Amino acid sequence: MPRNLSAWIDLTIHLLIMLVLIGILSYYNQFIAAIAFVVWLCLASFARERCSDRSRRFQRYCRNVVRNLNEMMNYAIEDLPQAILIVNEEGRIQWCNDRIKEYAGEKPEQDTDAKDIWPGLIIGPVWGTVGEYVFAHEDHYYQVRYRPVPVPPHQQPLMALYVQDITSFEQLRNTFKSSRTVLVYIQIDNYDEVIQGQDEAERTALLLSVNQQLDAWMKSLGGFMRRVSDDLYIVILERQSLDKAIAGKFDILDKVRQLQSTNRLPVTLSMGVAVADTQSMAELGAQAQAGLDLALGRGGDQVAVQIGGKTQFFGGRAKAVEKHTRVKARVVAHAIREIMDGADEIYVMGHHNEDFDCFGAAMGVAKMARQLNKPVHLVLSDMNEGIDKFADIMKDDESYRHIIVRANELVNMTALNPVLIVVDTHIPHLVADPSLLERIHRVIVIDHHRRSEHFVKNPLLVYIEPASSSTSELVTELLMYFSENLVLSRVEATALYSGIVVDTKNFAVQTGVRTFDAAAYLRRSGADPVMVRHLFRTDYETTVALARTKARSEYYPGGLIVSTCPEIMSNGQVIAAQAADSLLRIENVCMSIVVFQLSEDTVGISARSTGDMNVQVIMEAFGGGGHQNVAGAQIKGAKLEDIKQQAIEIARKYIEESDKDESNTSAGR
Repeated sequence: MPRNLSAWIDLTIHLLIMLVLIGILSYYNQFIAAIAFVVWLCLASFARERCSDRSRRFQRYCRNVVRNLNEMMNYAIEDLPQAILIVNEEGRIQWCNDRIKEYAGEKPEQDTDAKDIWPGLIIGPVWGTVGEYVFAHEDHYYQVRYRPVPVPPHQQPLMALYVQDITSFEQLRNTFKSSRTVLVYIQIDNYDEVIQGQDEAERTALLLSVNQQLDAWMKSLGGFMRRVSDDLYIVILERQSLDKAIAGKFDILDKVRQLQSTNRLPVTLSMGVAVADTQSMAELGAQAQAGLDLALGRGGDQVAVQIGGKTQFFGGRAKAVEKHTRVKARVVAHAIREIMDGADEIYVMGHHNEDFDCFGAAMGVAKMARQLNKPVHLVLSDMNEGIDKFADIMKDDESYRHIIVRANELVNMTALNPVLIVVDTHIPHLVADPSLLERIHRVIVIDHHRRSEHFVKNPLLVYIEPASSSTSELVTELLMYFSENLVLSRVEATALYSGIVVDTKNFAVQTGVRTFDAAAYLRRSGADPVMVRHLFRTDYETTVALARTKARSEYYPGGLIVSTCPEIMSNGQVIAAQAADSLLRIENVCMSIVVFQLSEDTVGISARSTGDMNVQVIMEAFGGGGHQNVAGAQIKGAKLEDIKQQAIEIARKYIEESDKDESNTSAGR
């Protein structure tokens, strides 16, 4: 009551002043002073009584406010539309309000475990923090807001949980989510190959079978489909239908693959799927088209689903089919020549830690630039032990002495219109010098690996052929059509030839008719197999390490063989790759995996397959990639044995699913 005390003090000051004035008045007239004093006494008595009354009323008001506030607080705590729990660190209830009766049926006793009421309640991982989450329990959704309760240091720590039933909101959100529009582009990716040599009746019958399978699939999903060309379909679904297709792992791919044309080629589909979120319909269509391009770039027979900014892949079991014509190679060769003609300087770059395929392809592209008398630089990374022998050979060649540069040497670039050509990779962070991608905006990509979701931004030209054996084969075909007067030197032809030999395992894996045509062209140009054998020779220490790695191998049912190389070696990646290649030659082995210690904090994986299995899909689970027959990955901050066990589990699951699909296919026939 400071306010009333302050008023009485103010009045007291006034009364004292009046009393002093009465004293002065008594000096002149005592009679009038006496009357004034009586009046002063009455006034002082009235003021005192008045202040006391105000004080009593103020005290009564405060008591009413406190009483009402307590009632309001009790009401707020007990009757708010959310349950309030105070729990200790073990999750046991120390106090709760009455609202919990509506959720639990009855009010729990003190020291009851909160998870006995809601098993989905999370306490331990969020202890001592502030936040919220949603959990489900018996067809209900609950939102939990949590925060620590301030307590003295000597008391046990407590946490307050505010639990509210938000079932209706979550059901509405799920309904909205499940009804979102899904746009799908479906393409028969090997249409030209499967109809080759067929008459009109056979072609119509095959397309009718494909349409029947797709129509049946659409009816089961409740979607809408229209064919816009002989090999392209547009589909509109709801998100709940997409979830159903994902749960079935897009089994339509396997059903259509059972259909074979008269030339015994299976029909394969590729799909690009985009889910509506906040984008416009034009952006949704662009995402679906990008997904289809990504699926085709990875070899086809698969689905690329873009949800929430992330891409998921399904399928990819069929082997990429080699194109029988070089029409695309001729068109791309002419396009590259036009781009090079308009450039004043050309840079060629492969992936970090270059191999023979990467280096050979780069040499071939550099030859194109030199054919046009353009300044060219072949950019190498700081790690390229695999091609050291070839680099030593080139030092003796005056024409190539100033072409090869290191990534750290490209500090000053004076070219006004440079062109960068990336070979044997399309993933930005794997190139020899990622900064070049930012400094040079006109980029050409030439690669034979299956397309990853990580891709060079806005390339000027992309030439990716997953069916090709190597990037060196692709570049060799481009050289055939680049210029009629182009003549390869012995070193250039040998570099390209060595790239093909390495990636085909001496023409044993992923080898087609066009591979031998390219090899024949290189041999006519002077490629030296004796020099290639010299380049591939290994030292004694590498041979012993390779033997030890193979000796550690373990065979698993289904054709899987796994080994490890725990020693950290400068050429450990090469040893692992050679061990994986060698283990693949064992009878009944269809997939080999070698896990090796790349550095103190990095574990590498080298995977190979005979072509029946797609090891790229397995390596993508570790953040890696590659080709159907050759793939790899690098994992930081992991233990070698843990990665080995994960690789075994993923590979065996993949083999079991493949065997199951083959059984279903056989039964369908």
